[in-house]
Amino acid sequence: MLARTRTEQRSHIELITVYEISRILSASLDIDRNFRVALNVLSTHMDLPRAMIVLPDREASQLVVHSWVGLTPEQAARGRWKSGEGVVGHVYSTAMPAAVTNVAEAPEFIDRTGGFGPQQGQLLAMVAVPLKTDRHVLGVLAAQRDVRDGARLSDDQRLMTMVASLLAQAAQLQAAVRDEHQRLQLEASRLQKALQRVPRGRYALDNVIGESKPMQQVFTEVHQAAPSRATVLLRGESGTGKEAIARAIHYLSPRKDGAFIKVNCAALTESLLESELFGHEKGAFTGAVGERKGRFELAHGGTLFLDEIGDISPGFQAKMLRVLQEREFERVGGSKAVKVDVRLICATNRDLEKMVQRGEYRADLYYRINVVSIFLPPLRERRADIPPLVAHFVDRFNKDNARQLKVTPEAMKVLSSCYWPGNVRELENCIERTATMVRDDTIRDVAFGCKQDRCLTQALHSLDKEDAVAAAVPVTISPPISRLRSPAPNQPARPLPPAQPARAAASAGWPEDEGDAAYAALADEDEGGTDGVTTIGPTQGLAAFDLPAVPGVPPGSERERLIWAMERCGWVQAKAARLLRLTPRQMGYALQKNRIEVRKF
Repeated sequence: MLARTRTEQRSHIELITVYEISRILSASLDIDRNFRVALNVLSTHMDLPRAMIVLPDREASQLVVHSWVGLTPEQAARGRWKSGEGVVGHVYSTAMPAAVTNVAEAPEFIDRTGGFGPQQGQLLAMVAVPLKTDRHVLGVLAAQRDVRDGARLSDDQRLMTMVASLLAQAAQLQAAVRDEHQRLQLEASRLQKALQRVPRGRYALDNVIGESKPMQQVFTEVHQAAPSRATVLLRGESGTGKEAIARAIHYLSPRKDGAFIKVNCAALTESLLESELFGHEKGAFTGAVGERKGRFELAHGGTLFLDEIGDISPGFQAKMLRVLQEREFERVGGSKAVKVDVRLICATNRDLEKMVQRGEYRADLYYRINVVSIFLPPLRERRADIPPLVAHFVDRFNKDNARQLKVTPEAMKVLSSCYWPGNVRELENCIERTATMVRDDTIRDVAFGCKQDRCLTQALHSLDKEDAVAAAVPVTISPPISRLRSPAPNQPARPLPPAQPARAAASAGWPEDEGDAAYAALADEDEGGTDGVTTIGPTQGLAAFDLPAVPGVPPGSERERLIWAMERCGWVQAKAARLLRLTPRQMGYALQKNRIEVRKF
């Protein structure tokens, strides 16, 4: 009866020991602290005077003491074994537990620490078990016991095997977490360095070509915005590739496995657009013979791309507010609310801010779609991308038509110097048109329509020979535009004197080529003069020039009015100067001051 009670008591202590050690090991990933505390619990509960955990030192190719109880730091530092050496080395190499009943008489026992050796008046035994997983041995757990009190080494070995299994799992988990943390740190460091110094062509999207700095900025913004659920607004001129960027955002997002639905809002009327986006119930209108899901429902769990969002009518703008805010809507002819989970990407080439100011676009809708705004630069601002784009279009044409076309450097120079108001779409059409009409396998500069006075862009902008000749008109100076103000109320307008030839720039005391640094501003009109002739002088700088209001010219900033006049006149400076009542020389300086690139067709 007494023996059974003692066995039950030991089993209870062993259960408490295993529980406490498992709780300690699962509390944190600090393996140094956890192993040290676990050895203290094992030593205290099981009355083990000395215990240690031995782990391999990869650099020294030896087994060293990692954690200990009952040893001094000097003794622990001396504990080093080779694999297969002594009891500790043998257990590590064979992955089998071992027990030494008397350390004083066992020849295989090697005490490297100096603390596990025989003690006077004590019969000391040693038990060592491996810390092993399914495939590897991670270390050794060793403990010493005084066996004079009748302790059974088999019971100690069984308990230490369970404890060693817990220690091995903790060590394996800590190693896996450490390796993953190091990998993530290296990856984050690599990405950070790559963002700070982006090589050309390093960051690219699968369906977009761009090696220039502006496009690299676009790619960076796309990679940053894609993982989120935020609504994206793509801004840029027509033909810059907004749909391609929208598709790239979708496939880089967590919704890549969902549907990518696109709708051109400018191609549908308000009633058709409502039915197309929201769907309709059976009998909602004439021809609605069945229930039809809208694009919002079809894009559930995916991405909906609304192109030309700036062209929707004011009435439909109000209908879009609830959908964008609540992500729910009602079908045409229905009364049941339908909730959807859709990532929205919008695109427009309109100036939405000015439309909001003029009352043409709802401000609340503008704020809902303009969450993350990405601007796509026009092709003329990223001319470095023209050669790779040309190469891509030519390669695709060769594959589709079984040709072997090549582009000469002279032809590439012509393409790189064009203005491309239609951007990438116009470049693609130009390449396909020229490649189709060329007779041999080489695209030369003379093959393009602009070299034969047959440029489609020129025809679209209504350029005629009269406008081209107007650029050669002699320079004339009209009266100062600062005097061209509206007359006072009830006073007749002052008649304008005829324009007069300008005096040479050299007579003013400064060279002709220094006109880039100052406007050819008109001197104050002589109140008593009658000839109306004015001179050009360096007395007024660029900042002194101010473009006043001119009848027939819409209001706006100086830059906006200059661009309006140039577009109105087909980008012919002489004709735009006459429209603004300036001289061609003044017009040139005004364009230069406002950094307006003159389109060349």
